[in-house]
Amino acid sequence: METAISHPAGNVEDSGNLDEEYSRLDRLCLEALRHEVMAWPKPGLVSPVDSGSHNDMHLGTFFASMDALQGSFAELARAGETGSSFPVLQAIGMEAERKMLCATGGINTHRGAIFNLGLLAAAAARRMADETLAGLECGAVVTKAWGAGILAGRKESPASHGNHVFRRFAAGGARVEAAAGFPTVYSIGLPVLRRLLQAGHDRETALIGTLMTLMEYLPDTNVLWRDGESGLDFVRGSAADFNRSGGVDTPGWRARLLVLHRALIARNLSPGGSADLVAATWVVHQLETLHSLCN
Repeated sequence: METAISHPAGNVEDSGNLDEEYSRLDRLCLEALRHEVMAWPKPGLVSPVDSGSHNDMHLGTFFASMDALQGSFAELARAGETGSSFPVLQAIGMEAERKMLCATGGINTHRGAIFNLGLLAAAAARRMADETLAGLECGAVVTKAWGAGILAGRKESPASHGNHVFRRFAAGGARVEAAAGFPTVYSIGLPVLRRLLQAGHDRETALIGTLMTLMEYLPDTNVLWRDGESGLDFVRGSAADFNRSGGVDTPGWRARLLVLHRALIARNLSPGGSADLVAATWVVHQLETLHSLCN
């Protein structure tokens, strides 16, 4: 199993090694980002093979961003463990974004991932420190601790792409997903990831299968931003067709995804919101699996 972290509630401070716990969460989040970008093929997305529907970034851009983000998830975990409010977490996340943008020359590679994984890291650390939260999933901790603040924060950033899409299409986006405890991750992504891993698929195949399921169900605001409802219908319908035909469980699935990859490039579509939730699903899988073993 990949690097993961969770402990019985109340034992973390006794270990006298909180900094190591934060560092492990940091590594877990960064590993999830690496696993996501290195997986191939992923329709419309950056991978080791090409840049998908992105003419402003490539694999090297993502690795520069990940290098710049080292330590940021540990800082978010520390803030979560100490009971910080959402505005405090948001300030740490904005500083992480600044580091990302400096490293990438202003290109947004991981803004959504910083938000999602940062909240999950903070929730995992808070759950370890608070015995009353020991029975909750990390998503539920996010809702309980910061849900109201997350939704209130939407009103304070009216110029964001997510808010533009929300006003135009009434699509909730990352803030609504997080405030609700990441229901798409827990109810859609996680069951598929675990089923594929238990069926014997390797990590890369399981993550791609998870991506395709998320693409089918998620009202991806990245897609809506690029091509509105027609683009979203195309992405969701294409993913549904792939999944109904057997998905990654059937021979020749990579060739079928390459065809879809080229189709999304031709339409300049990139399911970046789904990709962000793939990384979040991997993190949740690791956190919840080990937490259940320790309790």
